[in-house]
Amino acid sequence: MSPNTPSYLSELPIYKKAIEIFTLSQSISMYFNHDLSGLKPDGSEDSNIYFTGDIVQQSVSLAPEIVNAELERYSDRKYKHIASLRHLTNMLYKNSYRLERSNSNGKDFLPILRSELKKFKQLQRTWMLTL
Repeated sequence: MSPNTPSYLSELPIYKKAIEIFTLSQSISMYFNHDLSGLKPDGSEDSNIYFTGDIVQQSVSLAPEIVNAELERYSDRKYKHIASLRHLTNMLYKNSYRLERSNSNGKDFLPILRSELKKFKQLQRTWMLTL
């Protein structure tokens, strides 16, 4: 959170959930990276390793989009941030399914991520009504 961002935003349930999702995604990514970073017997890398970076990148963008939507004065710009937030959430969901097809023990944690994303989507619906 930047220094000029109002402190009340960090108390929003949707903001807190976004931070939780980021922390969870980061932990899952580290676990997967350990399993997927080695080369295959033919010398190629596991392409699923890129999805681990994707979930971290997408989850780190959730909280700033919430802040941007909250601080935006004009409704058309506000809805652009909301649309971006929806897109990020949907991509996180898709990438969690892609990672589930990988050869890693970390895939047991992906249903937890999807469960948190479902809760986030519900918070998102409620939060949008307050904007």
